[in-house]
Amino acid sequence: MNSITFLCLFAAFCSTFAWVPQVIKITKTKETSGISLSMYFMLAVGITSWLIYGLLIKDVPIIAANGISLIFTMIVIVLKFKYK
Repeated sequence: MNSITFLCLFAAFCSTFAWVPQVIKITKTKETSGISLSMYFMLAVGITSWLIYGLLIKDVPIIAANGISLIFTMIVIVLKFKYK
């Protein structure tokens, strides 16, 4: 694995799993008042766009990172509605 591929995978891992602490915090506290729903909707649209791009160019790291990120983003959105 060359350094550029490693950097790409490292960046994808960090940005993808950065959502885990937020999901855990919301699940534990059931508190979402500090969460901006409009920001998460815009983020979901952006991630979906990146996912579609990855699918079109058949780039596995882009597909995987954005697919997982979209799942975590949607979990936060669902929890925002659930604990409103």
